[in-house]
Amino acid sequence: MGSGIPNNTAATIVKSMAARGLTVSAAESCTGGLVSERLTAVPGSSSVYLGGVVCYTNEVKHRLLNVPISVLEGDGAPGAVSEPTAVLLAEHVRALLDTDYGISITGVAGPASSEGKPVGLVYVGLAERAKDVECRELNLSGDRETIRKLACEQALDMLWKKIDGQ
Repeated sequence: MGSGIPNNTAATIVKSMAARGLTVSAAESCTGGLVSERLTAVPGSSSVYLGGVVCYTNEVKHRLLNVPISVLEGDGAPGAVSEPTAVLLAEHVRALLDTDYGISITGVAGPASSEGKPVGLVYVGLAERAKDVECRELNLSGDRETIRKLACEQALDMLWKKIDGQ
């Protein structure tokens, strides 16, 4: 994590958001709920973290979070691992759970490529109520578990920087 980022980012996020009366939700694909786990491991997180969706398949991304099939699949579609998908996941989970922030992660953790996209390609989306969704493209390296953990850390880092005004 970069300079100025607290060592225990999840605890710092929960404390800061609770003090400000802010809430967050998550839509996670390749991390399978790691962001949710990190946030809910912090005592008092129930006042901040309202819930999330582990949307591992395109069907769940479509049915629960309203990502159009035309974005996920077919000729010319950006695919599940793409900026448009990360943006829609963040925006839609935020709206679904009526939170101040919605965070999303979609990517290829490995061991094999997916949709012709390389292992380590991850998109993190961050939606904030009444603002444009931000998206970060990551090119991570390591084994499956390392990629999942790094993606989670980057998502928490992105959220921390947003709420801390950086």
